[in-house]
Amino acid sequence: MLDISNYVFFFFTLVTILLSCLVYILTRHSHNPKCANLPPGPKGWPVVGNLLQFARSGKQFFEYVDEMRNIYGPIFTLKMGIRTMIIISDANLAHQALIERGAQFATRPAETPTRKIFSSSDITVHSAMYGPVWRSLRRNMVQNMLCSNRLKEFGSIRKSAIDKLVEKIKSEAKENDGLVWVLRNARFAAFCILLDMCFGVKMEEESIEKMDQMMTEILTAVDPRIHDYLPILTPFYFKERKNSLELRRKLVQFVVGFIEKRRLAIRNLGSDKTASSFAYLDTLFDLRVDGRETSPSDEDLVTLCSEFLNAGTDTTGTAIEWGIAELISNPKIQSRLYDEIKSTVGDDRTVEEKDLNKMVFLQAFVKELLRRHPPTYFTLTHGVTEPTNLAGYDIPVGANVEFYLPGISEDPKIWSKPEKFDPDRFITGGEDADLTGVAGVKMMPFGIGRRICPGLGMAVVHVS
Repeated sequence: MLDISNYVFFFFTLVTILLSCLVYILTRHSHNPKCANLPPGPKGWPVVGNLLQFARSGKQFFEYVDEMRNIYGPIFTLKMGIRTMIIISDANLAHQALIERGAQFATRPAETPTRKIFSSSDITVHSAMYGPVWRSLRRNMVQNMLCSNRLKEFGSIRKSAIDKLVEKIKSEAKENDGLVWVLRNARFAAFCILLDMCFGVKMEEESIEKMDQMMTEILTAVDPRIHDYLPILTPFYFKERKNSLELRRKLVQFVVGFIEKRRLAIRNLGSDKTASSFAYLDTLFDLRVDGRETSPSDEDLVTLCSEFLNAGTDTTGTAIEWGIAELISNPKIQSRLYDEIKSTVGDDRTVEEKDLNKMVFLQAFVKELLRRHPPTYFTLTHGVTEPTNLAGYDIPVGANVEFYLPGISEDPKIWSKPEKFDPDRFITGGEDADLTGVAGVKMMPFGIGRRICPGLGMAVVHVS
C-alpha cells in the first residue's frame, strides 16, 4: 500500500525537517486551536507526521500498522504528511461504519496527482466520489455486467481460459522438472478472461501481452510516493510524472484501437466473425451518467476498461497462488479436495461450473482461503461525506479511513485458532461468515457496505 524507499527519506530528512519547522512556525497561529479528537496514535513531527518513523522502522506498511494496533488499539491515527490516516481493525467498528452508517463512510478521499492521470476525472467505479456519477457507473457494472445471468453467459470464456491454463502448467512442468510459476500463469489466465469480457474482440497474442504489460506498469506508477504525502517535494518527481503522462498517452492510443474495433462490430453485426455477442464496452458506449452531460468519451472508456482489467487480475492470481501453497502445505486437505472432485464429476470429464455448488469442501476451502489470505491487506480507502464520530473519536472530512483486514479475519475473539488454515471450521466447526457483512462482520476480503467490490461473485467463481 505504501512503498517508499529508505534512501529517499535519508536524502530528504534534513531538508524536510527544516522545512517542517519553518512551515510550522509560519502556520501554527492560523490553525484552529481546538484540535479534533482524533483516535490515538504515535506522536509525529510537525508537517511530516509519522512518515519518518515509518521509514525508519524498516517495515512494510501493513507490518507497521500491525505493530501500531497492538499499541494503540483497534482504531488509531497516523499522520502521514498532509494526509490523516485513521486505521480500523475491529469487526464491530467496521460494521458500524460501513453497514450501519454506510452513506457517511461511502466516499473516497481526493486522489493523488498520479492517480488522477489514470482516473480520467475520477470516472471509475472505485475512485468516484459518492454521488450520482458513482451510482450510475456502479449500477451499470452490476446490472449489465456482473449479475448472475450475465456471468453465466461468459462461462465459455472462463472454460477456454482454464483449459489453456491447465495446458500451460502441464507444459511448463514438463520442461522444468515439475516446477511451474503459479502466480504468473494464474494471473495471465484471469487477465485473458477479463480482456474477453471487456472488449469482446479477438486479440493477437502480442497485443494481449502488450496490454498486460501496460496494466502492470499502471499499477506500479500509481503506487504511493513520498510526494503524495509531502507535495512540497513534487518538483523532485517531475520525471516520474512525465513518465506517467507518457504511459497514459500510449495506453489511450493503444486501447482506443480495440474500442473502435468493438464499436464497428456492434454497428455492423456479422462483420467480425470473431466478435462475441456481448462485452462490457457495449454497456458504456451510450451510457447516460447522472451528473454528466455527455456519454463517456474514448478516454473515459480507456479508463473504465483499465479499471475492469486491473481490479480482478492481480487479486485473483494472488488468491490462486495462496490456494496452491496451502494445498502443498496440507496434503490431507489436498486429498480431501481431490476425492470430492472425483466423487462429484467422476473420471470421464473435467469440472464444470455447474459442479461447484455440489462441492461443499471446495466452498469451505475457498472461504478459508479468503479468510486466511485476503487479496489485499486493506480495503480501498474510504472517506466520510461529513464530519462524524466513531468509537467516541472524530472522523474529519478528508481523512483516509483504512480498514486493516487481517486484524478482523485473524481476530481470536471471532475465530478459533485463527492462525490455522482449516476449511472444516466452515463445515463441522460451526463457524461461518457473510462476505457481504450485512449479518455481521467476521471477514471482509472484498470490502462491505455500499462500496463492496461489485465483482465479488465473479471473483469467487474464478478462484473456485
